[in-house]
Amino acid sequence: MSKVALVTGASRGIGRAIALRLASDGFAVGVNYASSSAKAEEVVAQIVASGGRAVAIKANVGDVNEVDDMFTTISEELGPVTVLVNNAGITDDGLVLRMSVDQWDRVITTNLRSVYLCTKAALRGMIRAKGGRIISVSSVSGVSGNPGQANYAASKAGIIGFTKSMAKEVGSRGITVNAVAPGFIATDMTDALGDEVIDAAAHQISLGRLGSPEEVASVVGYLASDEASYITGQTIVVDGGLAL
Repeated sequence: MSKVALVTGASRGIGRAIALRLASDGFAVGVNYASSSAKAEEVVAQIVASGGRAVAIKANVGDVNEVDDMFTTISEELGPVTVLVNNAGITDDGLVLRMSVDQWDRVITTNLRSVYLCTKAALRGMIRAKGGRIISVSSVSGVSGNPGQANYAASKAGIIGFTKSMAKEVGSRGITVNAVAPGFIATDMTDALGDEVIDAAAHQISLGRLGSPEEVASVVGYLASDEASYITGQTIVVDGGLAL
């Protein structure tokens, strides 16, 4: 089976680390992005410079037509997708009483509808190939909830339920479906919070520090490998003990 991975939201942060990890593991990588074309091309350039194959693909993963076009493009340029990583996600926080319907819909569409659309598109080829890996990035917020993030937590909890259901639906076809639930990870988004907020967050984590995108990517890399062939329907929490 060819080794072609598609990573949504792969231009920066956790998605970028996952794309680079899978490339180092021998996958050709589709680097999906919504708006950061320069950042996505940097990821592609880094992969190509290391001897790998990659292509940047702009698509709104909450739009069915753009998702279908994305899968057509990656199939033509790299080959059929054998590993899908649903990583794209946004936050738009607020207390429910003050949260607009647009805030709710935007987060659910980007974080959860996208997982449904991309998984459905990927399954067509995976079922024909009688194998594949689907890995979705959830969050500890989807496991334990978080005040001010009802939309985000609901979307990430939905991913966990979707993962379990899909594992049961397609296991007989040789396809594994798993989720990874990161905790507080050091990215551009967390850097913008400031040292005081980051220090306070670190004190809530058993290991006393934020995680790195690469630490999440290593779990995704394992789930995408042959070594994880008997693992499906699981959510692996990568949070340094935050949710304990």
